[in-house]
Amino acid sequence: MSEIPSAQRWLTLIGIGEDGPAGLGDGAKRLIASAPVVFGGARHIDLMRPLIKGEAHTWLSPFEKSIEAVLALRGKTTVILASGDPFFYGVGATLSRHIPVSEMTVIPAPSSFSLAASRLGWPLQDVTTLSLHGRSLDLIRPHLHPGRKILALTSDGQGPADLARLLQESGFGQSTLAVLEALGGPNERVSTQQAADFALSGINDLNVCGIEVVAGEGAHILPLAAGLDDHLFEHDGQITKREIRAMTLSALAPRRGELLWDIGAGSGSIGIEWMLADPSMRAIAIESNSDRAARICRNAASFGVPGLTIVEGQAPHALAGLPAPDAVFIGGGGSDAGVMEAAIAGLKSGGRLVANAVTTEMEAILLAEHARRGGSLIRIDIARAAPIGSMTGWRPAMPVTQWSWVKP
Repeated sequence: MSEIPSAQRWLTLIGIGEDGPAGLGDGAKRLIASAPVVFGGARHIDLMRPLIKGEAHTWLSPFEKSIEAVLALRGKTTVILASGDPFFYGVGATLSRHIPVSEMTVIPAPSSFSLAASRLGWPLQDVTTLSLHGRSLDLIRPHLHPGRKILALTSDGQGPADLARLLQESGFGQSTLAVLEALGGPNERVSTQQAADFALSGINDLNVCGIEVVAGEGAHILPLAAGLDDHLFEHDGQITKREIRAMTLSALAPRRGELLWDIGAGSGSIGIEWMLADPSMRAIAIESNSDRAARICRNAASFGVPGLTIVEGQAPHALAGLPAPDAVFIGGGGSDAGVMEAAIAGLKSGGRLVANAVTTEMEAILLAEHARRGGSLIRIDIARAAPIGSMTGWRPAMPVTQWSWVKP
């Protein structure tokens, strides 16, 4: 493959650390000094002020305005300053959606995660890395497993205390919490406390938290398997039960980056477990009952998937205008007029539809759809052991008819 001429690489992304120019090589320094235009955050511009000879522009709000300003300079030598590695939770990921990498030169510096791992002596490949900067702290919940090491980038100086509080309230108060501030600069500081005893103050806004997870009795641990225990969910009885849920998720066959419609979501359990399968997964829960919709929101936060979209409304009307799904689950309201037709119409070609029935009315619809379209039809009977007087017997749950189908 021939090398792309340097003249076409008009945009240079330079990662910098808290040590400013001292941490840069001579080549990066020359690029900054010779650039007619330099973009960066206010802190970046201040750190590199001694080197900048051209125009210095701090990022605008909203950030899209700055993207437009950069694009307007296309073909003109431009430098962008970024924190650490521009392509690790950095500005590089955003810019690459607008500018081909063939037009860029990228000079990364160690990321804050790399610096934190080196200070703690943690092999980075064995550590979970999360950015909670400007995002919900609830995102950490699926990763709270005993013995796990987590590096989490927070939003500001209050972030570590908030994180310690979440750990304590979730049963992980015995976890060790290291706060690493202003890594790589003259104000670097590393402090370690137990989450339950956290009392640090005056924390630098630029910080990373290192967590060694210790689970106390009753800790809210989310298993990795599909079919989480029903008691983990807040619900009013409208929930796809654990065993049925596991089989339903298997039939839905989640794949990275896909979108699910969970129609008649109830407690939101299907959409939540769909999203727990991978951070790239997306789901929309459609629920007509306002109390249940609020409950879904609380469950989503509790399970660490606050990005679950909740549409409060009645299908099929609530489906109008939603992005086309890769998979659809119909758990409630499937026998209402037009719901099945709208779900099938909205589904992408090659997408999967799974519908469960416990009523004879819904079962009749599934039998008819199976006869018309094919797919897979199964009947699921579950019985649970329960006390009968002083002895134990089997109590059968309501049987479930499940239709699975792939849209041509």
